[in-house]
Amino acid sequence: MTLELTPTPLPTQAPTRPGHGDAFTDHMVTLAWNPVDGWHDRRVGPLTALPLHPATIGLHYAQVIFEGLKAHRQVDGSVAVFRPDRNATRFRASARRLEMPELPEELFLAAVDDLVGLDQHLLSDDPDLSIYLRPLMFATEPNLMLRPSGEYLFLLMAFVAGGFFGTDPFAPVSVLVGRTHTRAVPGGTGDVKCAANYGPSFVAQRLAREAGCQQVVWLDALERRWIEEMGGMNMFFVRQGASGPEVVTPALTGTLLPGVTRDSLLTLAAGLGYPVSEERVSVDQWREESLSGRITETFACGTAAVVTPVGRVHDTDGHWLIGNGTPGPVTTALRKALVDVQHGRTPAPEGWLRPIPPR
Repeated sequence: MTLELTPTPLPTQAPTRPGHGDAFTDHMVTLAWNPVDGWHDRRVGPLTALPLHPATIGLHYAQVIFEGLKAHRQVDGSVAVFRPDRNATRFRASARRLEMPELPEELFLAAVDDLVGLDQHLLSDDPDLSIYLRPLMFATEPNLMLRPSGEYLFLLMAFVAGGFFGTDPFAPVSVLVGRTHTRAVPGGTGDVKCAANYGPSFVAQRLAREAGCQQVVWLDALERRWIEEMGGMNMFFVRQGASGPEVVTPALTGTLLPGVTRDSLLTLAAGLGYPVSEERVSVDQWREESLSGRITETFACGTAAVVTPVGRVHDTDGHWLIGNGTPGPVTTALRKALVDVQHGRTPAPEGWLRPIPPR
């Protein structure tokens, strides 16, 4: 497939203290699909607005999927992307679930190489900053028949990212147990990364803010007792076992997103000598074991937030601290292990880092 490359004529300057989601880089990658040509018209050009027909199917029927992954500055000054092959695989799974064409993994990775190669000069050597990559695919056919689209557009854009929860990337957050809304249902789309999963969560996030919390903790849809996720992040618990701390995360039941960071932390925790397990954890168990001292730490993880400690939990029948409300030693060790691998300070498992030279 040929590539049309149009570098931006006016490169931007690297932001000094970006937040999350608005310090966009200069370029984007686009790739179109239709049933006759398949994937075609691959372009890399300046980040720009898209012309859309008002009947674009993706706007009406939510045939929209996306991913999130990061590029980090390495200790030797180079840049590498963290586990993009896993995001490429999950992107294909999301496409299958929404009856969309699957983007071959080699095209996904080529887009990552193109964009990071062109825009990595915007990433400083500040270890708290990264380039957050947002692959997106949506239905573009102008037709309001209730059916899958016959045309799609893949695009990749990026921004320089700072802290997801503010200037302190490791400050503990307070969370509200979500009792009135559900994120995902069995047989639904909870285990894929589609746009329709996120808009309905905003009202629960508002309720959390009104309760003085930064995030909502989702429970299962059927029994309303099993912990699933925190906002858009996977959750972990540190439990005191017979021989020391154990790391526990809710099992993947089909309603949780199989996070790349989640998978990475399970591997790193085992490598640090912590027993790891995937099991269902109820909110009552969380409360009781936190109050008894058996659960000493809780944290959430994701591409955007990395590892975020939970300090306090708010529920309808009371509140409780996790440990003493500060980041615990296991959470701290796991975050350090992850960040050190991402930045090349410690050796990464095979295939976890994709080095990308500048262009």
